[in-house]
Amino acid sequence: MKLDITTLEGKKAGSVDLNEAIFGLEPRADLLARCVRWQLAKRQAGTHAVKNRSDIDRTTKKLYKQKGTGSARHGAASAPQFRGGGRAFGPQVRSHAHDLPKKVRALALRHALSSKAKGASLVVIDDATLSEPKTKALVERFGKLGLGNALIIGGAEIETNFQLAARNIPNIDVLPVQGINVYDILRREKLVLTKAAVDALEARFK
Repeated sequence: MKLDITTLEGKKAGSVDLNEAIFGLEPRADLLARCVRWQLAKRQAGTHAVKNRSDIDRTTKKLYKQKGTGSARHGAASAPQFRGGGRAFGPQVRSHAHDLPKKVRALALRHALSSKAKGASLVVIDDATLSEPKTKALVERFGKLGLGNALIIGGAEIETNFQLAARNIPNIDVLPVQGINVYDILRREKLVLTKAAVDALEARFK
């Protein structure tokens, strides 16, 4: 798969041959959904909790005698059916994370990349560098490229001026290539890869 390389100014800077095994797959929605669910579950805090019966500070004395009242049998006032009692089967602090095989995660990333390539939402730029950290200048350049909602993947490290200029632009995310993930790819309309990022991805999946 051949794709043109552009500069941040919108000029052509050659072309690149993308690996079909990474960017030319037929996207599978089930794989992408599994990986997104895994990512979101892993980052969920899981700090929700309620007081169950043993956590309620109320007397444990029997409310009234067992027989002879004509009323239902009851024990402590901390039982769930009473107002102020503990909650039955409420949520407790726990981890929501679950396992997903490493090979499935890697395959899902390739399918996410392929989905952007197939949908003509993949842009390759020569480099993500700026002479000075000016947000206004970067917004103008993004306008020329038609990038209003995009994930930009740089090389091993993001150039400081570019990172400072881009961090205040809404709907624009910037990540180093080692931070690329399925959820961030799918949540943005376009995926922008630098030439260094393309080389790193092809080396990663070689």
